[in-house]
Amino acid sequence: MIARLVYHVPVFGWMLKEAVQGSQTAKVLFLINCALLWLLAIVAFGYPAIIIPALTLVPVIFVLLIVITMG
Repeated sequence: MIARLVYHVPVFGWMLKEAVQGSQTAKVLFLINCALLWLLAIVAFGYPAIIIPALTLVPVIFVLLIVITMG
């Protein structure tokens, strides 16, 4: 259900659907596009474009470490 909603976002949904269901080339190109979009955000916004994704990943990695240690 959530994937269906995300797929309806005009450009990003099309790229994500193609990355999930498409060929290996589509997956690689999607990752390259995401990296280039992040670099563009760094050029446009500077340091906050680097630090905000890092700060949002801290709780994710913390939970992942807890799940790994629980077995």
